[in-house]
Amino acid sequence: MRICPTKQAVREFTRETRQGGHSVGLVPTMGYLHDGHLSLVRTAKQRADKVVVSIFVNPTQFGPNEDLATYPRDPDRDLALLEAEGVAAVFIPSVDEMYGGAGDSFVEVPGLSGVLQGALRPGHFRGVSTVVTKLFNIVQPDVAVFGEKDYQQLAVIRQMVRDLDMPLEIVGAPTVREDDGLAMSSRNVGLAPEDREQAPALFRALVAAEEAARSGPSIDSLNETIRSVLAQASRAKVESVDIRDAGTLAPLEGILQRDAVVLLAVRFGGVLLIDQRVIAPALMTA
Repeated sequence: MRICPTKQAVREFTRETRQGGHSVGLVPTMGYLHDGHLSLVRTAKQRADKVVVSIFVNPTQFGPNEDLATYPRDPDRDLALLEAEGVAAVFIPSVDEMYGGAGDSFVEVPGLSGVLQGALRPGHFRGVSTVVTKLFNIVQPDVAVFGEKDYQQLAVIRQMVRDLDMPLEIVGAPTVREDDGLAMSSRNVGLAPEDREQAPALFRALVAAEEAARSGPSIDSLNETIRSVLAQASRAKVESVDIRDAGTLAPLEGILQRDAVVLLAVRFGGVLLIDQRVIAPALMTA
C-alpha cells in the first residue's frame, strides 16, 4: 500500500495505474475509520481495479463552534485497517498541502446546499463541495464512493458532478449500523455512555416512519410519529426532522404519494448525529 502525503505523490500513483491499464476508485474520508468506511472501500474495489482512500479532516466544512479541534484522529490505526482491506494507496495530506497558497476559489451548489443541514450549518456544503472537487482533480478517479447516511451530501455531490460535467461515476453505499441500529459514525466515540444508550432512538424513529408510510399518511402525521419516538430519548435535542422528495429533496406536503427520504439531525451533548431512510407509500390499487 502506497502512502501519499502530497498531491504529486498521489498523481504519480494514478498515472502509473492508468499506464498499467487499470481503473481508479476513490473513497474520501476524514479518518478515524470504522466498518462503515470499510464497506465503502469494499464497494469501490468492486467498481475499480485500484482503490485510493483519502484521509483529510477538512477545516473548511466546520463552522466556528463545531468540533474541528476535537474531531477524532488515529492515522496509524486507519492505515493498518486500509492495508488489511487491500487498498492500493492512501492520500493523507496536511492542511497546508491541500490549501496552502490557495486563493479565493470555491465550489458551491446553492439550491441543495442552502436547505436542511446546509441551513443549520452555513458554509458546510461549500466546504464539502470544494474539497471534494479538489480531491477529484488531484486523484482523477473513474468512480468515487460515498455513504448514503450523509444523504444530502451525496445529493450535493451528484448534482455538482452532473452540472460541471466531471468525468466520473458517483456511487452511494448503504448505511452500516451497529447491532442496536445506530448508524456508524466517527463521531459516535464522543457520545457519553448515557447518550450512547439513547442514540438508537434515531433508528427507531426511522423504522416507525417506514411502517407508518404503508398506510398512506399525511406528511404532518409522519412528522408527529417521528418526533414522538425521538421524544422518548430524554437526552436528545432534536435539531431537525425533514421529510423530502427522495430524488430532489424538495419539500413534501399533504398525503405521502411518492418515495420520500426522512432526514434526522439530533444532538446528544456536544455530538450531532444524523441519519436517514428512504420510505415509500403503500402501492395504490385501482
